[in-house]
Amino acid sequence: MNIDTWLIYLLAAIGLSLSPGPNGLLALTHGVLHGQRKTLFTIFGGTLGFVAIIALSMFGIGALLQTSLVWLTALKWFGGAYLVWLGIQVWRSPPVGVQLTGGPAEPVRSGWSLFRQGALSAATNPKGILFFAAFLPQFIDPHRSLLLQFLIMAGTFALVEAITELLIAGMAARISPWLRRVGKRFNQVCGGIFVAIGLALPLRG
Repeated sequence: MNIDTWLIYLLAAIGLSLSPGPNGLLALTHGVLHGQRKTLFTIFGGTLGFVAIIALSMFGIGALLQTSLVWLTALKWFGGAYLVWLGIQVWRSPPVGVQLTGGPAEPVRSGWSLFRQGALSAATNPKGILFFAAFLPQFIDPHRSLLLQFLIMAGTFALVEAITELLIAGMAARISPWLRRVGKRFNQVCGGIFVAIGLALPLRG
């Protein structure tokens, strides 16, 4: 993967990590309920889940590439259409936030419980698998090592996702009211990023 492609991928990964999703909301909720330090278990679990579905998507795509490179072109165009559709859904989605109530306190959760919840939230989300199956072909070079590309892309996304969720968890109490206030505009920015990626990337050589 050359540096220009990686920088575009990095920008896209940041946009994905910032967009509304179950793991971001989980980090926000756990940050409010358990604090930033304990939410690290949730974040590491979610990151591992994402790496697992990236591996599933990439090596599944690799198996198709062994059959025909035409599949890569087809995946790029179908993937681009899906990303545009997803961007429109994110654009139209309601603001995200955590509403704190005066109800009973959250029971103490073990680190393993939080880790498991984060991992399952990422790995069992069918939209996540579908997203990466649409997203990753835009950056795969069929003439280079698929394993090396997986290590670069999975490592980059895992780092970006972990840092993003850590910041969300650390600022959860302050960021939740802000998201409820300006979240609609925030969603529109993230949705616009997805639409731009979906329209532009399939046209790249």
